[in-house]
Amino acid sequence: MTVATGVVSGVRVSHDRASLDDVEAACHADEQAVLERLVDVPGVDEAFVIQTCNRFEAYVVTDAAATGRAVLADFAPDVGDHSVVEMGHEESLRHLLRVAAGLESLVLGEDQIIGQVRDAYESAREVGALGPMLDDAVTKAIHVGERARTETAINDGAVSVGSAAVTLLGEHADLGEATGLVVGAGEMGAIAAHALADADVEALYVANRSLDSAAELTEDVDHDDTSAITLDGLASALDAADVVVTATGSEDHVLDAGDFHDAGEVLAVDIARPRDVSPAADAVEGVTLYGMEALESVTDETERRRQRAAESVATMIDREFEHLLEGYKRKRADEVISAMYESAERVKEREVSEALSKLDAHGDLTDDQRDIVTSMADALVSQLLAPPTKSLRDAAAEDDWGTINTALQLFDPDFGEDGSPPAFVREQLGGEVPDEIPDEMAEQMPEGVAAVEEDD
Repeated sequence: MTVATGVVSGVRVSHDRASLDDVEAACHADEQAVLERLVDVPGVDEAFVIQTCNRFEAYVVTDAAATGRAVLADFAPDVGDHSVVEMGHEESLRHLLRVAAGLESLVLGEDQIIGQVRDAYESAREVGALGPMLDDAVTKAIHVGERARTETAINDGAVSVGSAAVTLLGEHADLGEATGLVVGAGEMGAIAAHALADADVEALYVANRSLDSAAELTEDVDHDDTSAITLDGLASALDAADVVVTATGSEDHVLDAGDFHDAGEVLAVDIARPRDVSPAADAVEGVTLYGMEALESVTDETERRRQRAAESVATMIDREFEHLLEGYKRKRADEVISAMYESAERVKEREVSEALSKLDAHGDLTDDQRDIVTSMADALVSQLLAPPTKSLRDAAAEDDWGTINTALQLFDPDFGEDGSPPAFVREQLGGEVPDEIPDEMAEQMPEGVAAVEEDD
């Protein structure tokens, strides 16, 4: 029997506890390779990974919580223990909802994170890392993130790291008289480019490894004076630029200190992970370099405005979290109910076949007569199993795993090679399996069945 449940374990390295260097150390260049490595570990049924500028998070589904903790224990070996947060089953699920809703972002309520969760979801699907547990969890998280942004004011104001970077520049320079340069035409670079265009900079350069991508972005922004260049043309663009936002996906520095020597007065915000600009550039005369940490001051006012909305979103998450847990419980009950009906169906088919054979011995039955016998058997099975079906669903809702295990023993006694219940039942029972049939379950069973079980 395939059980669509398990125990979720998670680990995270994020801006609330870790430095940018620690986040960089925890992240991996190939997200799908990490997923494949996780699901290849014996005992891991599902995996999900999300990594952004401010976080690295990994989740696994295993039969037991201890297995999940062991798998993730050394997953960020280059990060100090103080920066790593381990999460149990319910904490992992709730945290995923909070992440997608923007409650765990550096910029409270920022929009970019929900797109990153969607991308991580697609990556996990592509490598077959998702199963019923995490598919439901991440789908629910995306749903909550969408509701948070359409039903509350959680994303009012600067809603992304890219737009916050431009807000920071605007606090230190007159953007209306400045020439802007955005390095990187990805999602963060696009947000920054649009924000600079909205700030009505005099001119806007977009530099990217692919000229086509840079040109596409310059055509998309609402600005009359835009130029697309490749990274090879950065030197001339830097000479013209007054404000710079860097947001590429490069593994190495795109700009070194030497690139700024002839740039004059420049304000730059590096929002890339890993960093695009060498920290040494900040020592060059005329150059002021801001990193991700500087955005915290920019977002203070925005966060104050959004706190009331965040409270509404937190209440929404509480409700959706309970719905998610209830959904898992229903699935667990449905697995057992399905096994119960399959067992009853096998008995019904055997008995109907034998009864029809005996009746045929006294004369051929018509098709209508055969249908009547089969329909009667179907009705008996449905009526007899209706009370235990309700009992099982109630038991799942109340976390009564003793009753569920008893149902498995009664209706599908050969569910395991060693005769033990499925792992998810053992986990909920703490490894203990009750020997006796609960009175409540016995009362729901057809007359005589409980007695037979006791005699056996």
